[in-house]
Amino acid sequence: MAVDFDLTDQQRALKRTAREFAREVLRPAVESADRLADAHEAFRSMKPVYEQAADLGMTTMFLPKEYGGGGASNVDFLIAIEELCSVDPGFPTILLVNGLALMPVLWHGTEAQREKWLGRATGSDRGDFLAGWAVSERGGTANFDHPSPRAGIQLLADLDESAGEYVLSGEKHWPCNSGGWDLQGADMSVCVARTRRSGGGTEALSAIIVERGTRDVTYESIDKMAHRTCQNVTMTFRGARVPAENLLCPGDGDLLVNRNFTWSGPIAAIASVGVARGAYEFALKWAKSYTGGGSGPIIEHQAVGHLLTEIAAKIEAGRYFCWKAAHYMDTHPAGGHAIGAMNKTYCGDLMQSVVFDCMRLVGVNALDRRFPLARLYREAAVFPLYDAGNLGMQRRRAWGVMADRGFTPDTFVDGDDLPFTKAMEGFGVLGDGGRR
Repeated sequence: MAVDFDLTDQQRALKRTAREFAREVLRPAVESADRLADAHEAFRSMKPVYEQAADLGMTTMFLPKEYGGGGASNVDFLIAIEELCSVDPGFPTILLVNGLALMPVLWHGTEAQREKWLGRATGSDRGDFLAGWAVSERGGTANFDHPSPRAGIQLLADLDESAGEYVLSGEKHWPCNSGGWDLQGADMSVCVARTRRSGGGTEALSAIIVERGTRDVTYESIDKMAHRTCQNVTMTFRGARVPAENLLCPGDGDLLVNRNFTWSGPIAAIASVGVARGAYEFALKWAKSYTGGGSGPIIEHQAVGHLLTEIAAKIEAGRYFCWKAAHYMDTHPAGGHAIGAMNKTYCGDLMQSVVFDCMRLVGVNALDRRFPLARLYREAAVFPLYDAGNLGMQRRRAWGVMADRGFTPDTFVDGDDLPFTKAMEGFGVLGDGGRR
């Protein structure tokens, strides 16, 4: 039988380890951090938790063993992330963004870049190595690959050939991890920039690795309503100079961005499943003990039982969709652009309704901050908005693949490989189906 949902012994052990860490280490830290008024202090308070996660190998588990990582499959990583997100989705976002910064180096970097940056990530004795991913800008990034020099990515990177450096000017808004633990910069940030003043993403965009300590770069923390245990910043470049050897994916930044958000799609999707599961676990326990003033627990009422059944079914369906998408990417490492996007948007939208249904079941007590549902409701609002946005880049990427002549409704169910082409990359940017 080709389809098998049984976890291996190693995956079961990973699940137990992640669940114990989430409940014994992460939960008490989150309850304290979420109450802190200062956004950066909330993030910084998670550093001891991060260091313990590093001791368990969680911060780089997605990297190959040959570079010092854990060698985990995409499915393995999802198993761990769900357990963490059932307690808090903010902290696992730090781990996700480590991957968003490091995986492009693995895929597109030179061997020298891999040895340097992946080696630093996995070889840090401190256990606090942070990698940032900087794409978003204030003008929005749904059309990041627009060919006009006045649209899309506006962070400019001009080559100073005599100095062997790129000069960066502009701003990134919302990059995660990039400010570092002290707002002096992450150990490295992968920044998508315009290396040509004109041209679209398939020719004018590149990525540049910005190291901690780079002069003329400043960081300002963003105060968010949710995901307060991870960091988002405004990153401003005022003629910052970066060695030319830090250039990554020259002129093909569009492919890098699309492939990166494909990789992260099932991770963001399982994170939303984890949040929904956290709400469901509380609601189920509540229904089995709360009477609502009646003679027995409310789970004995048909309306409650039916609603719990629907909630549980949505979580199960969402989880297996995530596993399918991750398995497809394990099988086709450079593919999955459509299924990853569909997975992320479907689960992110669906799980908002799950959390709200759990609140309806609990009733007005769901608003009590002593219980987790009020916080989980805030957290659920994030998923349709972050990680390329459900109404922005994610659906457009899936649309581009599905419009290709090589795509059929059987592509994913049959596990067929479908390479991501230049035509798919720019699809829909100009409002004309991407045709130029």
